[in-house]
Amino acid sequence: MFLLLVGGWFWLLFGGVGVGDFPGFSQNLKLIVAFSAGVEWGWVPKNSQPPGEVNTKNYQNEFFKGVNMENIIEIPYTPRPAWAKVLHKELSRHRFAVIVAHRRFGKTIGMVNHLIRDALQSDLISPQYALVGPFSAQMEIIAWGPLKYYTSVIEGIKVNETKKYVEFPSKIPGAQGARIYIVGANNPDALRGTYWDGVILDEYSDMKPEMWTQIIRPAIENGDRKGYCYFIGTPKGQNNFYEMYKKAKTNKRYFAYLSNVYDSGIIDAKSIEELKEDMPEVEFRQEYLCDFSVSAINELFSLEELDKAFNRELTEKDIPYDMPLVQGADIARFGDDRTCIWQRKGLMVYPRPRVYKKLNTMQTADYIALAMDENKADMTFIDVGNMGAGVVDRLRQMGYRALREIPFQGAAIENKRYENIRAEMYFKLKEWIEAGGALPEEPGLREELAVIHYKYSKNGRLMLTPKEEIKEKLGRSPDLADGLVLTFARNVPLRQLGLDDRKPKKLMCNTEYSIMEAV
Repeated sequence: MFLLLVGGWFWLLFGGVGVGDFPGFSQNLKLIVAFSAGVEWGWVPKNSQPPGEVNTKNYQNEFFKGVNMENIIEIPYTPRPAWAKVLHKELSRHRFAVIVAHRRFGKTIGMVNHLIRDALQSDLISPQYALVGPFSAQMEIIAWGPLKYYTSVIEGIKVNETKKYVEFPSKIPGAQGARIYIVGANNPDALRGTYWDGVILDEYSDMKPEMWTQIIRPAIENGDRKGYCYFIGTPKGQNNFYEMYKKAKTNKRYFAYLSNVYDSGIIDAKSIEELKEDMPEVEFRQEYLCDFSVSAINELFSLEELDKAFNRELTEKDIPYDMPLVQGADIARFGDDRTCIWQRKGLMVYPRPRVYKKLNTMQTADYIALAMDENKADMTFIDVGNMGAGVVDRLRQMGYRALREIPFQGAAIENKRYENIRAEMYFKLKEWIEAGGALPEEPGLREELAVIHYKYSKNGRLMLTPKEEIKEKLGRSPDLADGLVLTFARNVPLRQLGLDDRKPKKLMCNTEYSIMEAV
C-alpha cells in the first residue's frame, strides 16, 4: 500500500512487497484505494517499476496522472481477492456488517488494514478506532503485532505499548491524531465512557452479548459522529454471533457475508481434503464450512439437548410417588454473586428457584432452612466454598440433618473418570437431560449451561472450563447452573413410604350419621 499526499488528499495503494511475517496473501495484483472525490477502489497490474520509477501509463486509473511518485510510502499489505473485490468496498458503504468466514481467511489482517485506511482517511477531530477480541493476551498475539507492522512505515506514527494503541500524525493542529486500539473483551472498562468512530468485534461468538448492546452500541452513537461496528468470526454453534448474522441477512442497515473454504479459494483442493481427513467431521463443518448448525467443539450441552430439555413439560403427576425431593444451594461469596436454591424431583426441576443477593451467613442459613421446611426436602446439597461451610454449621446447630456439604473442587465419586466433583455433577446433569429431564425457562440458565465446555486433564480425566473463564464470558458467576447441578451431587434413596401411602386413596363419603343406625 502506498500513501500519497496530493493537494490535501490522501491516496492509498494496497500492495507492493508482500506481507513480511504474515504470509499467504495474494501477490498477483495490487489494489488501489484513493480518497479524493469520485474515486474508490480499482485494480491495476503489478508489473510496474519500484516507487520513484513508476511509469503511470502502466496504471489505468486517471488519478495517477501528475502524482509525484517520490512522495509514496509503501505499506506491505496485499488483500486477498475477497477483501479486494468485495469486503473493503462493502464495509466502506455500511455502518454495520457481519462477516462469517473460515479459519485462515485473513479476517483479522484484513480488518487491521481496513482500520488503518479509515484512520488515515478521517478528517474528524481525534478519531478513535478499536479492534476487540475475546481476551487481551490473545489480541496482543494476533492483532497487536500486525498493527505495528503495517503502520511502522508511516512517518510520525506513535506506538503505546502499555495501552496498546498506535497514533497517526494529526491533521488538526493541537488535536490528538487518529488512534487504533487493540482491546480484549475481558477488559470492558477500557471501552466504557468514551466514543468510537469504528469498532471491530473479532470472534464475537466468544464475547458476551452485553459487549455490543451495553458498551459498543452507545459509544458509536456520538452526535454527528456515527461510528461503525463490524462483527467477524467463525461459527461456534447458534449463539449471539449466529443471531447477529441472521439479523444482518434481513436488515437493510447491515451487510452480511459468509464464505466457507470452498467459496474463498484460499486453500487448495488437496489441502482441503487433507483437513477433512485429519479433523473430526463436526470440527471441519464448523471451522471450514461455517456451519452454524453444529455445536461448538467440546461443548458439554448441545443446542439440541438444551432445546429438548427446556421444551419438555412435566408435572408431579409424571413423577413416581417415591422419588426423593432434592435441593441444591449454591452460596454467594461476594459482590453481585447470588445464592440460588433449586429443587428437583426425578426428571422434573421445579421452576422459580429461590435467588438472593448480599446475605450474611445467618441470613443464608435461615433462607435454606425455610426452603427445607416448606419443600419437605429429603436432602439438600450445599456448596461449602468460603462462607458455605459456616452456613452448614449453622444449619446443623439449628437441628437440620438432611443436608450435606459439597466442595466443588473435591474428589469425584468416579475419580478415575472425573477430575473433581464439579465435572462429575455437570456430566450427571447431561445424562439426566438425555434420559428425559425437563428444565424450566429460568432467565439466564440456558446461557450459563451453553458456555460450559470440557476437556481432558493431563491424567486423562474429564474436566470443565474454569469458572473464571465462564465469568469473563458471561460477565457474572454461573450461580443458577451451579445451584442446579448440586442436586446431582450424590444419589438420594427413594422415599420410604408406608403401605397406605403407596396405594391410591379410595373415595369415601363423609356423613354425619351411621347407615347401620337407620336399619
